[in-house]
Amino acid sequence: MADNRPNILYILTDQQYAGAMSCTGNDDLHTPAMDRLAASGVRFDNACCTYPLCTPSRASMLTGMMPHQVGVYDNVEALPDTWPERTLGHRLSDAGYACAYGGKWHLPEESIPEGHGFTSICGFSDWDLADACIDYLRQRRRQPFFLMASFDNPHNICEWSRQTTLPWGPVEDVPTPQCPNLPANFLTAPYESEAVAAERCPRPRSIFRGGSLTEDDWRHYRHAYYRLIEKVDAEIGRILEALDANGLTEDTVVIFTSDHGDGMGAHRWNQKSVLYEESVRVPFIVSCPGRISPPRVDDRLVSGLDLYPTICDYAEVEPPPEIRGLSLRPPAEGKNGVEWRDHVVTETFFGPLIGGLGTHGRMVRTAEYKYVLYSWGKYREQLFHLPTDPGEMTNLAVEARHASVLEDHRQLLVRWLTDTDDLYEPHSIHPEVIPPVPGQEYER
Repeated sequence: MADNRPNILYILTDQQYAGAMSCTGNDDLHTPAMDRLAASGVRFDNACCTYPLCTPSRASMLTGMMPHQVGVYDNVEALPDTWPERTLGHRLSDAGYACAYGGKWHLPEESIPEGHGFTSICGFSDWDLADACIDYLRQRRRQPFFLMASFDNPHNICEWSRQTTLPWGPVEDVPTPQCPNLPANFLTAPYESEAVAAERCPRPRSIFRGGSLTEDDWRHYRHAYYRLIEKVDAEIGRILEALDANGLTEDTVVIFTSDHGDGMGAHRWNQKSVLYEESVRVPFIVSCPGRISPPRVDDRLVSGLDLYPTICDYAEVEPPPEIRGLSLRPPAEGKNGVEWRDHVVTETFFGPLIGGLGTHGRMVRTAEYKYVLYSWGKYREQLFHLPTDPGEMTNLAVEARHASVLEDHRQLLVRWLTDTDDLYEPHSIHPEVIPPVPGQEYER
């Protein structure tokens, strides 16, 4: 009996902000491959990672769980021994899919180790990944495939920031007038969280998070970042051309996303970990010319938790009962009456690995508002009305007239912390006191 389930190609970049594609109206770069996917599918415009750091976010994608639920808080922690056999590779290989993985693993090993249900077709190399995928797509097989292609770029902006050699080739610099201008939210805002201000540059003259970059430096940073995205877009385009050449395009669901974003100079921040939109929002496109029509942009709230159930849905595999993500297949295919969530949550921790001060943070994103809570300092609560303040420059948490909206979002966070067993950060001296939000510290 023929297996009529679709092939699934999952393409992952590293450190790409949702707005860093030309299909979003950004004219500072040109991304024809990503634009092609958006033109043949659905671009989910409000997709947020579960954690704006590589390894925790990837742990969520492959398990369908929040990072704190699997115990992965930084880039050196591996999944506990109980988890590898419950990840996506095993789920789909057990269901009859040929599962292959190529490129960056970073969970925490550079290349994928044995025991995750995938056959490795390529190690950690943006130079070799597209060629390995092309070779894989040429193979004839009787079963559908699940292929993960995980690129490193535009993560090389980290090496650029540290003034070290870029692993996958340089990007050409240009005179400052030819660089993108500064973003509208370049300056730090009034009532910014004291914790964020402290974490921005914990080491003297560090450029890791932009503490000593001049305005012109920031413009060159943005130029390099966009060129790195164009570099990886070209490699993605080669893989999509191989789908065409092998007659696989109509029978393959392509999912494209990134593990987290990049500050891109907004609020004078580069790289990740902070809970501003540029670090938290990621591209998320579901494309399949044979199944999705017409192409469109969808504004529902999407989480990195949704990757697992979406892939399971297309593979006709039951997802694990404990996961909280939702399948994007029904909305992608235009099904009516699909019930959806009213908020998503993102977590973060500035640990010593990234030179942090030990700050914890949680974000609640609803249709119009974004609530952020950091674990210490003045203005640890942030509230933004994103339709009128997309750059997050006006902290409404300091205004009494927004007290009811603030409290509603506090309670959403309290319920999420309770439902997911997220202890957040117990008091250092009195661990029985768990203060998830201001005012909750002493409730019994």
